[in-house]
Amino acid sequence: MRIDKFLSSHGIASRSEAAKAAKAGLVSVNGEKVRDLSRHIDPERDVVTYDGEVISYNEYVYVMLNKPDGYISATDDPRQKTVLELLDDRLKKRGLFPCGRLDIDTLGLLILTDDGQTAHRLISPKHHAEKVYRFECISELSSLDIEKLESGVDLDDGYHTLPAKVQYEGGMKGYITLTEGKYHQIKRMFAAVGNKITYLERVSFGGVVLDESLERGEYRYLTEEEVRLLTKND
Repeated sequence: MRIDKFLSSHGIASRSEAAKAAKAGLVSVNGEKVRDLSRHIDPERDVVTYDGEVISYNEYVYVMLNKPDGYISATDDPRQKTVLELLDDRLKKRGLFPCGRLDIDTLGLLILTDDGQTAHRLISPKHHAEKVYRFECISELSSLDIEKLESGVDLDDGYHTLPAKVQYEGGMKGYITLTEGKYHQIKRMFAAVGNKITYLERVSFGGVVLDESLERGEYRYLTEEEVRLLTKND
């Protein structure tokens, strides 16, 4: 991999910025200053330093975000705030994108990555990655309501949902687990049984559980075990 590509792909600097830094003597490989950034390196073996900072090699990046209200799950939008605005500049330059989507008013776990293959597999209907949501609704669920939600309901467009799991806590609260992700699906499922969602938070995705220490809008890198859960094959 070329040095300038290594630096740009890690969100350190654009190729033009890296070239200026190299001319200033701020880029080194294995302790040797380099000015020709077209030189190829082995990113897994060579030690690259930029302005005194050792740049660790990561083929892909995986980030857990505790999504707040008012942000859309997109990389760019001219009218609304996107979840990428919550990231630092280096991660913004890395080219991350949301793995699946949460509605603008849905809170909780959102995975961002630049690993397109894994992201595609996780949101593919064939993969059936489990997504767990904590919900609150406007009225109590009857045993018949729960039975319908768990066996699948007909949405307003005629689509019949796959079976779900409902862990009802009584009152108007509980958890629901889906293996698909249609547009506004949970809200539409509850509407199909004459109810209405008033609060929705994703707490788990593909076996990765939302870190309770993260405040709304905060994020962290996934642990090795969490990455393994997401990237394992069926």
